[in-house]
Amino acid sequence: MSGSPPEPELKLVRPSGRTAATASAALQAENVLRRIEWTVLRRLDGLLQGNYRTLFRGFGIDLADLREYQVNDDARTIDWNATARLQVPHVRQFNEDREVTAWFLVDLSGSVNFGTGAATKRAVAVDFVALIARLLTRHGNRVGAVLYSDRVDVVLPARGGRQHVLHLIDWMHKTGNTSQPGKCTRLGELLGHALQAIKCRSVVFVLSDFISDPGWASALSRLGQRHEVLAVRLYDALELDLPDLGLVVVEDAETGEQMFVDTHDAAFRRRFSELAADRETGLRAALSDAGADCIELSTEDDLVDTLMRFARLRKRRAQLASGGVPPALIR
Repeated sequence: MSGSPPEPELKLVRPSGRTAATASAALQAENVLRRIEWTVLRRLDGLLQGNYRTLFRGFGIDLADLREYQVNDDARTIDWNATARLQVPHVRQFNEDREVTAWFLVDLSGSVNFGTGAATKRAVAVDFVALIARLLTRHGNRVGAVLYSDRVDVVLPARGGRQHVLHLIDWMHKTGNTSQPGKCTRLGELLGHALQAIKCRSVVFVLSDFISDPGWASALSRLGQRHEVLAVRLYDALELDLPDLGLVVVEDAETGEQMFVDTHDAAFRRRFSELAADRETGLRAALSDAGADCIELSTEDDLVDTLMRFARLRKRRAQLASGGVPPALIR
């Protein structure tokens, strides 16, 4: 007699009935989102204001009006037909489509469980996704997600509403907890799957510590050609600079390999820092080549401060792209 067919690795998740176990998980997700709404979102409401428009733009535009050209207008918006007809330079004005579809590509492999302070990289990722997803859905937008542990585990279709955000948080808590050691992260697999799963132009957040097998940069570049890609790099300070802790046992969170290291050895710590610096340089170069903006998110960072720094960066880039002058240069 043949056995039952194996359960597929990839799950397209839709809301289902609630059991006692799912009710407990839903309560955990509710607690996370309520904390974000009461602590982070309330602070952002008084800080972001018009910067929400800079952070998240739609991708459609409609011609609204024509007006005379003014100093510092972007020459690319000049309507040459109207200019020739009226004998005065005129520029086009547009109404932007504000509706945004956002996707979160979340690396929940073993290495994101690391953290030396009060939070792990996984916890920081959950908070960030909860914040951005709720910020977007409050304005009528939709969010979806592709979750990865040692393979692509879950695809959540893009939907709106607070309940969908709770569903997303719940799956982030569950994904990756049963992964077996021995498999390294293949971030290219996650990005390649996203290329097939995301059909319409979207804002795509890639959350990862980017500790992965090589080969993901080309996939990120291809993703950036079709979507607006924002890399959220998760890290812990101990990954960049190793303190003097004496003789310790370190373990690879993904392969389970262990080894003794003597952190009292200054030469070892210096070599560790040099390797970390080389990796940082290579990572930043790969992200730059892919054309992806990057948010650096430490386990010790304040989420509001990080998001406001990113809002200022996006605002400056938007001003430069339109031919304007950043306010800091105006005297």
